Amino acid sequence: MRTLTTGRTTGFLPALTLAVSLALAGCSDPATQTADAAVPAAPGQVQPENWPLQPSPLSRDAATEARIADLLARMTLEEKVGQIIQADIDSVTPDDVRRYHLGSVLNGGNSAPNKDNRAHPREWLKLADAFWLASTDKQGGRLGIPVMWGTDAVHGQSKIVGATLFPHNIGLGATNDPDLLRRIGEITAKEILVTGQDWTFAPTIAVARNDRWGRTYESYSENPELVRRYASAIIEGLQGKLGTPAYLGPDHLLATAKHFVGDGGTLDGIDTGNNLSSEADLRDIHAAGYPPAIAAGAQVVMASFNSWHGQKMHGNKALLTDVLVGRLGFDGFVVGDWNGHAHVPSCSENQCLAALN
Repeated sequence: MRTLTTGRTTGFLPALTLAVSLALAGCSDPATQTADAAVPAAPGQVQPENWPLQPSPLSRDAATEARIADLLARMTLEEKVGQIIQADIDSVTPDDVRRYHLGSVLNGGNSAPNKDNRAHPREWLKLADAFWLASTDKQGGRLGIPVMWGTDAVHGQSKIVGATLFPHNIGLGATNDPDLLRRIGEITAKEILVTGQDWTFAPTIAVARNDRWGRTYESYSENPELVRRYASAIIEGLQGKLGTPAYLGPDHLLATAKHFVGDGGTLDGIDTGNNLSSEADLRDIHAAGYPPAIAAGAQVVMASFNSWHGQKMHGNKALLTDVLVGRLGFDGFVVGDWNGHAHVPSCSENQCLAALN
């Protein structure tokens, strides 16, 4: 794990790093390599050795690792469960965050402070502070792990009246200008931070290959090379450049590379549908943006609603763990899409061991 900072709190973000500890195993740090020689595989069968091998761009800090181990050793089962739950602000209060040890909240759809989606920015900040203060309350032996708040600022802080709105990704892709994406990311980060959120569910780095897909406008291009170049630029804009003091510093926040993987290539363009690409096409086309996003320091990846050859991504260990973590060097945490775990066979919104594991 790494020491991370956000614009509203400084230093360690235990909610994030504990989620990593609970959700993912560590990955090795070999020198960056290209994929091994292709090995034929049956449709829908992943062979991780066919994917690029790259190290995590961030080294682990011994003091931080020791702190995580200490926190985990002192956490109750209820605290561990709470840390991996993200609840909508329309459904939970700051007191609920305190009571259930929630690790994160989000504002989805029209969710807003006081159910007013035209609320003034100061109302957003007031609610963010209330959630944070509730989560860090150590009374009664609580560990006081800070809550995180994620928001769908996918083309600017679009939830806030008066914030800057940028073209959707399909328009930005037409500019063929990665530096523009970097500047847009910087502006978006600042306009999120002033309303108190720590995290944006962006960028979408899908490669849309069927215009019938209703979310085609969220894709920068059908060209994987352009998406590859854009992925690192927007991550750097939102999070700051890796290896500099700007990285996750006061003017930057967490980004989310999404949706892993294959959302832009489902049969007939059906959202949440089935991607029947070969493993090579899944790797070279639909996953093209992930190696550069991870190399740029992306700390969150969102699992996709879609299936690959009939297996839902939210329960796909081969791709989420063996490939994303074991081969691509991802050492952050995977977040589910809106109740996406419930799409996995035998699962429901309230229980899904297959997705958790």
